[in-house]
Amino acid sequence: MKQNTNEKRDDIAAIGIGAMIVFIALILVAAVAAAVIISTAEKLQQNAQNTGAETTNMLSSKVMVLSVMVIENQDLYITFELAPGSADIAPADIDYSIVCSNGAVYGTFEFTSTVGDVNNLGAGVLLEAHTTYDITLAAATIADCSPTANEDHSLSIQSKAGGYTFETLNYGSDVSAGAVVV
Repeated sequence: MKQNTNEKRDDIAAIGIGAMIVFIALILVAAVAAAVIISTAEKLQQNAQNTGAETTNMLSSKVMVLSVMVIENQDLYITFELAPGSADIAPADIDYSIVCSNGAVYGTFEFTSTVGDVNNLGAGVLLEAHTTYDITLAAATIADCSPTANEDHSLSIQSKAGGYTFETLNYGSDVSAGAVVV
């Protein structure tokens, strides 16, 4: 028998298969990296949207105190407006607290009226932006923190939608009727 000594080796196909395997691996790595980047971008976008919505709620329900005066019998007369762009809010959904050296008193703005109107707004009426309102906090209501000469009390107003206002009631030496404290 005759031996075949003309046998040739073909290594070119092996190199092509190796290059194809490396190429497929690069495509898979790129796909995984793209998926991670896309999911991270989605999470960041959701967080930004949630933060924006919370900020809008807090600012769109904020009560802006225009003035606080001591009136007869040491009642406090507060004039206020809702912040520009605010959504309508029920007066009963606005809470206040006055903190003083004797403790604190709490309540709602349930008995709010429009400035110049002697009648309370009543249940079911909503406060609107660009309208000035007033409320009188009776001395009996705020007895523990009634106006006291040469003291500072803290007034906090919080709407249930999230808006928060903080004012310092600066009582000078005169706390008689007509004294402006904010």
